Amino acid sequence: MLTKSKAIVLRTVRYGDKRIIVDMFTEQYGRLSFATTVGSSARSRQKKLYYQPLAILEVVFDYRPSLQVQRLNDVRIWWPSTSLHFDSFKMSLVFFLSEFLYYVTRGEQENRPLFAYIVNSLAWLDSVSKSFSNFHLVFMMRLSRFVGFLPNLDDYAEGDCFDLQEGAFCHLPPSHSNYLKPDEAARIALLMRLRYETMHLCAMSRNERNRCTEVIVEFYRLHVPGFSEMKSLAVVQDLFV
Repeated sequence: MLTKSKAIVLRTVRYGDKRIIVDMFTEQYGRLSFATTVGSSARSRQKKLYYQPLAILEVVFDYRPSLQVQRLNDVRIWWPSTSLHFDSFKMSLVFFLSEFLYYVTRGEQENRPLFAYIVNSLAWLDSVSKSFSNFHLVFMMRLSRFVGFLPNLDDYAEGDCFDLQEGAFCHLPPSHSNYLKPDEAARIALLMRLRYETMHLCAMSRNERNRCTEVIVEFYRLHVPGFSEMKSLAVVQDLFV
């Protein structure tokens, strides 16, 4: 039986001359891989635009749990963005976050709250023209709520460290080296409190923002099996003064 679901494009890999494998996070089934044909006709060239990173599609397919790669029967753009793939700063954020989500959602089953969070976050980013330099930081910290390791802010007090391995604030430094000292722990606690609408109030230099990016990525690497080194990290670190 054919199934219809909304899906977020995470990664596209060419497979032969005309076929591609597209990894997507679907609303109905979680993380799935799809095979489809993209030729050289005018219609095929148009379809290539569907598979841009973090494009939000509606896909039709015959879902077979035993298959590692599903076969796409039909696809259309469900939500057409107006700026994510045209603004150079937003495009860099999109490439970074698509790679980030590719690792975070690997093996993820149906998780509609997570799917809705990603879609709503992208819609917010698409709608604004300024004050989004901290977007990826707030996005990553708030996403931890949906994948099961959101740090407990109730445990935080000024002067605390942050144990990256345990995902918890602590009064004394742990016995291992994977922790943040009080000044960096305070910045992480602040990021967890921010919303997209208020994040511009948190002024950071490029070095401070890049350090936060590195810390959050390391936090996920410690908690998500198979989280590899991110190739797009250097790209996002060149953004914003």
